[in-house]
Amino acid sequence: MNFEYRSMKLSQYNYPFSPDMLAKYPTEERDESRLMVIDRKTGKIDHKLFKEIIGYFKENDVMVINNTRVFPARLYGNKEKTGAEIEIFLLRELNRELRLWDVLVDPARKIRIGNKLYFGDDDLLVAEVIDNTTSRGRTLRFLFDGDYDAFKAALYKMGETPLPKWVREKVEPIDDERYQTIFATQEGAVAAPTAGLHFSRHLLKRLEIKGVNLAEITLHVGLGNFRTVDVEDLTKHKMDSEQIIIPEKAAALVNAAKEKNRRVCAIGTTVMRTLESAVSTDGHLKPFEGWTNRFIFPPYDFSVANCMVTNFHLPYSTQLMMVSAFGGYDLIMEAYKVAKAENYRFGTYGDAMLIL
Repeated sequence: MNFEYRSMKLSQYNYPFSPDMLAKYPTEERDESRLMVIDRKTGKIDHKLFKEIIGYFKENDVMVINNTRVFPARLYGNKEKTGAEIEIFLLRELNRELRLWDVLVDPARKIRIGNKLYFGDDDLLVAEVIDNTTSRGRTLRFLFDGDYDAFKAALYKMGETPLPKWVREKVEPIDDERYQTIFATQEGAVAAPTAGLHFSRHLLKRLEIKGVNLAEITLHVGLGNFRTVDVEDLTKHKMDSEQIIIPEKAAALVNAAKEKNRRVCAIGTTVMRTLESAVSTDGHLKPFEGWTNRFIFPPYDFSVANCMVTNFHLPYSTQLMMVSAFGGYDLIMEAYKVAKAENYRFGTYGDAMLIL
């Protein structure tokens, strides 16, 4: 079986995994997680602390960061009449005036069109199920008499930080702050862009002093980023669309660095997907505002970034497939073996990898 055919198969993205490899809590300091450094040209693997990443960058290099901010997307309520507990995961606001939201519902089998759901001790919020046939789950219409700001405040008061449940079941006060990057300003994500969680304010200041430029883009991470791939042939998997914004300033910084053969580093798979969604025919990054469903897996020719930072991802995940496309399938799989042997922490709050 040749490489290209092999790397396009879901079954090739498994590795020996156990739940104790997942980090349940972040490191005490953001930039003191471990950092595996992989050189694609030589295949060399080094072990550092994340704050040492500064040693790999020079003046006029660019790091591209995702400034999306996670909102409290998980709510718990009760179904009318039966009082059964229902968990709601807010995915996307469909219509501001009508208070329409796409949501995931658990347990989904108990919800029908016309059912009402109640949230809060005093039933502060009431929602009616108006559609249960969308590919993303259900559509709810929130019934609320106040203005939009009051509605949003009530909605967020009910919600909690949407920490992935495979990290741990219970959300804790630490998550409100640590499950956001320090540059999170643009609200709209239901999951954090985890590679960015390793950056501290002190590290950003040191990078600024060194002359490394930060280019801010936005990809509002949706649950489609974590949707299970259920086809063996990866060419048949479809990613959910996610909103992206590439400002003119970010595009200009990236293009200037490319023209000078500087490093352009994508901080995370969300950034890489955004960059690859708005490339001109001559390889330049274009300002853009819209949606992307770009799915990247081997073989793939990258046009913008020449290095990337990422976390250690779960088996069969689309993130692992993208990282394998960038770092090289065999090298990345070897790196994961090394990571397990060296007790690297995997997942959302885990350690990081720099691929050069």
